[in-house]
Amino acid sequence: MTPGLIEDSEITLPRPDVVTIRNAKRHDLPQLNEMIALLAAHHNDPADMTPEKLERDLFGDMPWISALVADTGSELIGYAILVPLYRAQEGSRGMDLHHLFVRDGHRGHGIGQHLVSRAREIARDAGCGYLSVSAATGNFAAHRFYEHMDFKPRPVTGMRYTQALA
Repeated sequence: MTPGLIEDSEITLPRPDVVTIRNAKRHDLPQLNEMIALLAAHHNDPADMTPEKLERDLFGDMPWISALVADTGSELIGYAILVPLYRAQEGSRGMDLHHLFVRDGHRGHGIGQHLVSRAREIARDAGCGYLSVSAATGNFAAHRFYEHMDFKPRPVTGMRYTQALA
């Protein structure tokens, strides 16, 4: 799935007075799951995520991801999911900004920028030397957003293979 749902919105909701960027908590799972489904729908991807899978991956015995949420106090209006990366040949840690999403009507108010800034802090605190993100080829608004946030475009080379595990 390609992160970076950044696009112009047809509706604009009132800007919340205070938005807190914080780590996701168990009680956020239903709203987080809903936003993941919205991002998947935007990319015409199936959404097989459930709150139970999120709980396993965020809070289980072996946490696989971390998530940030943008909280207005009454609802979550955005999220970012981070996944560790490693370049063995360099001994270099990195972090993938796997998902970045802001709800329709709340885009253009800096929420995405705040989520990316907090993701950078988390990556630095984890000893990472880089933060990585990808965006769909034709998602020019996302390209502009990430370049505005000082990400440098890097061509994708080679093939990626997968194998289902039973």
